[in-house]
Parts: sequence; structure tokens; C-alpha cells
Amino acid sequence: MAINSKTNKTKAIPFAVKDCALLAIATGKRAQNLRELREHLLTIHPESIYYHFWGGLLRPRFDEREYQNDFALWARRGLRDLTLAERLAIIDPSDFPDLESLRQELIEVIEERLDQVEHVPWCKRDQQFHFIRSQVVVFDTGIRLQRPEQLRGAIGKLSEGSVFYHLIDARRRNADKSDDFRNWLNGLDDKHHALCDCIAAIDPLFGTLTELRELLVDCVDRHLEGDAQ
Repeated sequence: MAINSKTNKTKAIPFAVKDCALLAIATGKRAQNLRELREHLLTIHPESIYYHFWGGLLRPRFDEREYQNDFALWARRGLRDLTLAERLAIIDPSDFPDLESLRQELIEVIEERLDQVEHVPWCKRDQQFHFIRSQVVVFDTGIRLQRPEQLRGAIGKLSEGSVFYHLIDARRRNADKSDDFRNWLNGLDDKHHALCDCIAAIDPLFGTLTELRELLVDCVDRHLEGDAQ
């Protein structure tokens, strides 16, 4: 936030609306059984873990909604291990400070399951788990929001890529693990605590990006006054 020495007032930094795409990069690594999955997880690039937890939001999915990450879905469909699938499905990546901590949690859950089963679970050859690495490509839309009230007209028009970038990807980019909307609002003044609390309460694993956008619209409509500018 910049200070205008002539007026002694703060000049807000505009909110730069960005869009993004999540590129899928093949790693060449794959697993046909649970032990192979564990071995690859020890060394796989952290962006692969990111992709298999968050990538489903930016690609068409017709999977069972209760399995929110690719590891859980593979355990259910490939290994036919419902117990493991349920344990992996309840892992919330937002609970971990970084991808390395998330990696360790995955490994611990898998090792615990390996200790419990008499035979290592296998899948058919055509159902192997293929490790994919992600790369986020960011685009500047050129849209700038000068005042909080402008969020009312802008939020509902955001692309799914913009929702992903500002609400989800921001939580790993920003040092305070906050999304870009709250970072911007908190940097303006102290009037928007209720709106920030509403946005903070949005579960990024709630559903599709379209559904997350609708939740954002609801927060803004309930907590911001005035017409969109």
C-alpha cells in the first residue's frame, strides 16, 4: 500500500485479476501395486503431489465425488481397496504447511496399510497409477479492481482458472497461506473482516470451481454494500 504525501491518505494497490492453466507433464513413473506407489512417493517431484490433489479441479471429472484426490480414487478403482481409499480420501491438503508434509502423510497412510494386509494390493496392467507433474501457467487478464465494491461485479464473471489461481493456488504461494482476495482486502482497511472470514470458511474441496465461485459470490453479496462499479 502506497502513501500519498500530499493528502496523507493511503492509495490502494489494485487487485490484478489473473487466470491460469494447469499443464500436465508426464513423469514416466507408474505404479501397479501399493508398494510401488509408496516407493515413487518417496522421490517424486512435489508438483506431482500437487497435481494429484488439486489437478482434478481444472480438468473434466466424472468420478465419485467422495474421492477428492487421485490417490484415493486409484485405491478404490484400481486396487479395489475400499479401506485405503477412504483413508486417503479424508486427507485434506489444506491442513498441511507444505507439499513435503503432505507427502509424508501419504507415505504414512500407505505404510500403515501395507503393515495391515497379508498380500500387497495390485491392479490390472491397464489400471496402473501414472504420476503426472503439474506446471501452473499464469495469464494476466488486464482487469484491475480499484475498490472492494467492484468485487460484486467481477467475482461472478471469473473464469474457473481465475478462481483456482486466486482462491486455491494462492494458499501455497502466499506466506500466510491466505487466498489473494483476503490478502487484498486486509491490505486496504479494517472494514472487511466479516467478508474475509466468510471467504476463509470456504472449503476448497467443497466441490467444483463453479460451485466455489458461487460461494464467493454469496460471500461478497452478503458482506459488501454498494453497486458494482
